[in-house]
Amino acid sequence: MTTINQLSAADEVSLGDLLPAFILEDGDTRKVSLSVLLAFLEANLSRGTLSTRYAAPSATGFSVTAESNTHLILTPLAGYAAGTIVLPATPTDRDEFLCNSTQAVATLTINGNGKTVTGGPTTLAANAFFRLKYDGVLSVWYRIS
Repeated sequence: MTTINQLSAADEVSLGDLLPAFILEDGDTRKVSLSVLLAFLEANLSRGTLSTRYAAPSATGFSVTAESNTHLILTPLAGYAAGTIVLPATPTDRDEFLCNSTQAVATLTINGNGKTVTGGPTTLAANAFFRLKYDGVLSVWYRIS
């Protein structure tokens, strides 16, 4: 049997092209098309979907605890002088957090829950938003929008 290093390289591929795959259940090598591989990847990889969480703070000085991969929709009853968002304690690499608020928060604290937050907003205008992404190597939440 030819080893993979003895094969010539391809500069382009198409969905009908075949790759070798070792099938663990059967203990043998079989062929799989790139279209089958693509369908497998699409079904098993997360595409960054965020679950939605709602919070309606009723007073200034509010605190909301966030979860990883969450879109937090803040609907305060009015504009407030202060509020805190506490990020997840155990995020994993590439976790994201998205927040928007229908009312202004004059002094916003982003609590990293033991992790560093770089570029986090210190205030929110009415209808403003921000997005953070976690880097697991450096243990830092970075603002990405």
